Amino acid sequence: MSSYLSGPEMSGLCPRLFLPVVNAAARICCRWSSGGSTRPPTPLGARILTSHDHIFQHNMWDHVKWSEEDEENAKQKAMENSSEPIPMEEQAKFDIEACKYWDTFYAVHQNKFFKDRNWLFREFPELLPGGDEDCLLGPWSSCGVTDKGQQTLVLSGKQDQTVDGEGCCLHEAPDTGDFPGKQAAFRILEVGCGAGNSVFPIIRSIRGTRTFLYCCDFSPRAVQLVKDHPSYDPSLCHAFLHDVCKEDAAFLFPPQSLDVILLVFVMSSIHPARMQGVVNRLTQFLKPGGMFLFRDYGRYDLSQLRFKKGCCLSENFYSRGDGTCVYFFTKEEVRLLFSNAGLEEIQNLQDRRLQVNRREKVAMRRVWMQSKFRKPS
Repeated sequence: MSSYLSGPEMSGLCPRLFLPVVNAAARICCRWSSGGSTRPPTPLGARILTSHDHIFQHNMWDHVKWSEEDEENAKQKAMENSSEPIPMEEQAKFDIEACKYWDTFYAVHQNKFFKDRNWLFREFPELLPGGDEDCLLGPWSSCGVTDKGQQTLVLSGKQDQTVDGEGCCLHEAPDTGDFPGKQAAFRILEVGCGAGNSVFPIIRSIRGTRTFLYCCDFSPRAVQLVKDHPSYDPSLCHAFLHDVCKEDAAFLFPPQSLDVILLVFVMSSIHPARMQGVVNRLTQFLKPGGMFLFRDYGRYDLSQLRFKKGCCLSENFYSRGDGTCVYFFTKEEVRLLFSNAGLEEIQNLQDRRLQVNRREKVAMRRVWMQSKFRKPS
């Protein structure tokens, strides 16, 4: 059974689970504003349901409290749907052929399935450089590149790519000289870029600055969708094929060259046994003081509870009907994943919300994790 529910970026699904809600939480100030309106001064939204009578006045309520009974009911549903796991002899293919399943997903849905993540800068203002004049407004010519055409030449001139028989697993030759974005003062990598739902909001925001965005995915179709998009600009962004689970897959940029690594709904698609190795390898490419920005599914999210028996691969790890997989995290698991790589915790939040379909009068409990971890200086 498919279960892609991922909140603000997803369109069209209306599962039927009715739930009660209340209350609020504290937050931090931030400078970002968009479209003339200032963002809420706290993370994870500021719309609090104070009366159950108001539940259908908005599409989403933030900082929803769960009772002990709610927790227990969710736990029981997860235990029930994982009580009949996928047979062991069938499980390996979901890991080995993960690229094929996701490539088929993008062949079917193209760029129509997820919405653009226009909320990114509200929750992750670290995506914009701050305080360093070298990173802020200024033409690329100040970095030694005189125009967009010349920058494009640099970006397209250094790719030595080898693709396996499935067309899925890229190995790029290490670059000892120029590399895409070398002249940038601030560099971002998005892992698992998909069809570009984070890429294009970021491109719109970094235009006119000395910031450069790398984005990779192990699905050839996903990478091509990004490159074919009319907003794709190789003077600001380089999309490339890469499987972060492959230990011998080289990146095109050197170690300690990135300011931010963005992991949004990507770690959950990786087999739990591979997650720590992925974070460890990515950490090598962060500059001292660089930041991981993480958002993903949380334990007992509605999409976990909707799975039927026979979809579970291991504890809290499931296969959808199309073969793609998803894991559901706790705060402690996220903390260990990044702290074991030597990173400092800046933020580690459980985002519990009530998503409402006002037309159908349906309320759905959503749970996501949102975290920030920094590489020590």
